[in-house]
Amino acid sequence: MTPNHLTTLRLATGVAAAGALAVGDSPWQHVGAAIFVVSLVLDRADGELARLAGKTSPGGHTYDLIADAAADALVFVGLGVGLRESALGQWAIPMGMVAGVAVAAIFWLVMRIEAVAGERAAELPSIAGFDVDDSILIVPIAVWLGGSVPLLVAATIGAPAFAMFFVRVLLRRRAAAGAPES
Repeated sequence: MTPNHLTTLRLATGVAAAGALAVGDSPWQHVGAAIFVVSLVLDRADGELARLAGKTSPGGHTYDLIADAAADALVFVGLGVGLRESALGQWAIPMGMVAGVAVAAIFWLVMRIEAVAGERAAELPSIAGFDVDDSILIVPIAVWLGGSVPLLVAATIGAPAFAMFFVRVLLRRRAAAGAPES
C-alpha cells in the first residue's frame, strides 16, 4: 500500500460520501457523513504514510491536494442535492454548487500560492492544536446533529469568503516574490 493508494481511496470514499448525501433521505445522510469521516481519516493517513515511509514527493503532494479538493467540493454538491426537499427547496442545489466550487477554488489557490512561494506556503497557523483545514470535520457532525441546512447556508457564504482571503494571500505572495499577477 503506497501513499497514493490511500489518496485514491480518500477520493473514492469522498465521491461515495457525496453520492450518499445526494440521496437526501435521513439514513443516507448519516451513511454519507460516516463515509466522509473515513475519507477524512484516509486524508490524514496518506500524508503520514508518505512521511514515515520516506515517500514524500511534489507529485504526491499535488495529487493529495487535487483529491482533497475533489472530495471536499463534491461533498458540498452532494449535500446541496440531498437538501432539495428541505426548507431551502431547489435553492439547495445551486448553494451546494457555490460551496463546492469555492472549496475547489481554495485548493487551486493553495496550489498557486505554493507554486509562487514554496510547498506549505499557504498553511495557516494552528489554533489550540487544530489546523484550519480541520474545520471540514464540522460536515459530518452537523449532518449527524440535524444541522445540514445551516451548514449549507454557512458554507455557501463562508467558502467563497475564504476563497477571497486566499486570493489576497496569492496576490501578496506574488508581489513579495516579484512575480507577475497573471
